Amino acid sequence: MAQAAPRPCTYPGCGVLVRDGSGRCERHKAVERKQRDAERGSAHERGYTSAWQKARAAYLRKHPLCRAHERDGEIVPATVVDHVVPHRLKEAIDSGDKYRIERSKALFWDSDNWQPLCKTCHDRKTATEDSAFARPRRP
Repeated sequence: MAQAAPRPCTYPGCGVLVRDGSGRCERHKAVERKQRDAERGSAHERGYTSAWQKARAAYLRKHPLCRAHERDGEIVPATVVDHVVPHRLKEAIDSGDKYRIERSKALFWDSDNWQPLCKTCHDRKTATEDSAFARPRRP
């Protein structure tokens, strides 16, 4: 099978040739990953404190099976408590809007907004609904 010709890295000012089709060389992939991680904030900044860890553990004890697999009639242990509707707590805090912060906190702690998932199902959901690929670009 024929391979596409290498192309220059699309990062401004970089001319390293890349073959993988991503458009970025390894150095600039790492730079962009660091920038995304910095924007995203730490788990603690996003609300995942020790109080969350306790609530998560209690919820998984009550709901031990992955909801997505249960719908398919399969039995798979849940390892993640997913927020059905994303809470966007860090974005709310960064905005400084008290009303938005309170809404996000309420959504974060609303157990009716939680569902038990296995890591595979959670990663799939996040990639399709909540990732940079699924979100419209910000102005």
